[in-house]
Amino acid sequence: MSDKKAAQVANGDSSPLIPLQGGWHQLKVPLPFSLKWVNSYIIPDSNGYTVIDPGLHTGEALKAWEIAMAELRIGWSDISRIILTHQHPDHYGLAGYVQQQSGAVVNMTERSHRYALRLWNADSEYPAAINALFSRHGMPVELREAIGSNLEGFIAMVSPQPRVSYMKAGETLAMNGGSWKLLDAPGHAFGAVCLYEPRRRWMICGDQVLPRITPNISLVPGEEADPLKHFLGSLDRLAEFDVDYALPGHMNPFAGFKERIEELQSHHARRLEGIKSMLLEKEATAFEVCEGLFGIRLRDNPHNLRFAMGETLAHLVHLELRGDIASRQRMGVYYYKTVTSE
Repeated sequence: MSDKKAAQVANGDSSPLIPLQGGWHQLKVPLPFSLKWVNSYIIPDSNGYTVIDPGLHTGEALKAWEIAMAELRIGWSDISRIILTHQHPDHYGLAGYVQQQSGAVVNMTERSHRYALRLWNADSEYPAAINALFSRHGMPVELREAIGSNLEGFIAMVSPQPRVSYMKAGETLAMNGGSWKLLDAPGHAFGAVCLYEPRRRWMICGDQVLPRITPNISLVPGEEADPLKHFLGSLDRLAEFDVDYALPGHMNPFAGFKERIEELQSHHARRLEGIKSMLLEKEATAFEVCEGLFGIRLRDNPHNLRFAMGETLAHLVHLELRGDIASRQRMGVYYYKTVTSE
């Protein structure tokens, strides 16, 4: 969706609803940041409609939902189930509101739910934890404070929070006449799942495999130490599935699922080699590496800066655990350098 198209959707001047195969619909729910929209999938089911990832709780998102329901001639009460691929606010945020309006069951994994409750409450320790992490890796205090304020701003956009019924990776879920296997999809969001229907060869892939853009893989305080390793392992497992049609959390449904996985694997291999080359001549903090990779323009965008710094740390940690780089601490800040045979 272009910036103009996203503005038209937000203003109610263009329909955000796109018909897909089998009576499914893709709803492009507007977002107030650079991704422009998140996909919600509206699926006719045996008892009303199932919704995948309803979006962020904003006025623009609710306007998109009003347009979609008017076109489909349905109301909130026709939504019987909400399935959340993962806990990030752009996917999770409207779940509680839609549940209040519809009485729908909300399904997500226990780990995803635990993470959501950890982050999105007024007493959350997460802003302090991310502040401390980024401080140890060289980020200036004013940028860390801006990131903290940005995080606090999401609480309203995920409220009210839903009552959740847990589902598990490995289980099978009946939906739209099919039998969908829930697949563990770690790395981008631990506790995330993809849903695969072998008869149709469809994959609902959340943010694990996206067309044209790479999913953010961030080191998160309190989560796994090597998220990139988990993500790359997940890509290896997903590549084993025969997929004709992939329905992602962002951008548009696509074919060529295995080819896209190979592109993502190549991207991270290049990124790792680029960081090693960057650290060959001169040691640097993670923040210096981050700005070398993504540029200083992100200093004015705390939302994207948090993602970029987390992504940088995920790659640095992965390289250090592989033995390709080493870190040392100086005055409370970590510095990284490529390990050579000399």
